[in-house]
Amino acid sequence: MPEEIPEEVPDEVEVLRALAHPVRWGILRRLAAEPGICACDFTEFFDVSQPTISAHLKVLREAGLVTTQRNGTTICYSIAPGRLARLGALITDLALTAPDTLVP
Repeated sequence: MPEEIPEEVPDEVEVLRALAHPVRWGILRRLAAEPGICACDFTEFFDVSQPTISAHLKVLREAGLVTTQRNGTTICYSIAPGRLARLGALITDLALTAPDTLVP
């Protein structure tokens, strides 16, 4: 009998969905290299418009992956480590259950 799929989507799936877009992944990598970047500065790293960057930052913020700090009229972003650390631990736990060798 097939495994029953739960109706409620686990939080981890929402975090993975937020990470699954190349621009959002790139934003997080950029924030890891340079925390506290202003939203307007991301357009120099990605070939997308400022409104598109803002939409991606909103997805990351709603997933709990970034934090904001207002500095006058500027909003600066940093990685929120809690969600990433929990996801990393979950993936590590899953990886540890995998067999050491693959059977053809």
